[in-house]
Amino acid sequence: MTNLETDWWVYLVRCSDQSLYTGVTTDLVRRVDEHNGRQPGGARYTRARRPVALVWSERCNSRSEAQRQEAAVRRLSRRQKDRLIDHGDPGVSV
Repeated sequence: MTNLETDWWVYLVRCSDQSLYTGVTTDLVRRVDEHNGRQPGGARYTRARRPVALVWSERCNSRSEAQRQEAAVRRLSRRQKDRLIDHGDPGVSV
């Protein structure tokens, strides 16, 4: 599979302390497993806040698109992120 055929995902996980972590990946299941310590890897931020649960994701066509979306999601307020999770719409353009 070439990189052009790879789906990229931007995602939000909810940590045990109710904080939200935003990231990008090509494999959501593997990445959540990494965040939860079931596989090697995972962000330092989530290692201290396990377990995490996937609460939102969006498919992107490329890594650069996923990274742009990730940056846009990170700029959202907590209220907007909660709305994105609950309704799929943060109330602003991301």
